[in-house]
Amino acid sequence: MVLVIERLPKRQRQQQLAKAIEENPFITDEELTKLFQVSIQTIRLDRLELGIPELRERMKLMAEQSYDQVRSLPLHEVIGDVIDLQLDKSGISMFEIREEHVFSRTKIARGHHIFSQANSLAVALINDKVALTAAADIRFVRPVRLQEKCIAKAYVRSISKGKAKVEVFTYVGDEMVFQGNFIIYHASKDRHEGGELHADSD
Repeated sequence: MVLVIERLPKRQRQQQLAKAIEENPFITDEELTKLFQVSIQTIRLDRLELGIPELRERMKLMAEQSYDQVRSLPLHEVIGDVIDLQLDKSGISMFEIREEHVFSRTKIARGHHIFSQANSLAVALINDKVALTAAADIRFVRPVRLQEKCIAKAYVRSISKGKAKVEVFTYVGDEMVFQGNFIIYHASKDRHEGGELHADSD
């Protein structure tokens, strides 16, 4: 039997637990145990009593409720789990770094996986059957390590004839680890709708 130091009364802890998950749907049970200083069994029981599903199920529900149908590529070709997708506007995906994504000695993620998550999300945002990356200006801010969760947030900054500009920021927790500016070619030549339309700087 695991002895647990209950830092908060159960009802108060459960209220704060629900709030923590609402503010950060990507938070894991392990992270919640550290936050509330209780065992993982206590966290799981709290979630059950509150009717809050585990992380994987929460992600699945979010995806089913809130993303448009991807047109430019099959959903399984998007690197990471798509959490939110509003075509020609914005999108979010989550990618967990596993053993197959890292260098064996350092346990640091290979850069092309971080890039692929951002790039595929940028392409998936475009509401067109044909969308391809024409150019990318990228910056790796810090190394990403084994078991870290990368949250990529993509925003369509402009859409013009045959070209879209998409900006992607990837975070681990609150820390930005990658930034990319993508120019996406798309087939339609007369598009003017959608996106946060800004005047092109070039």
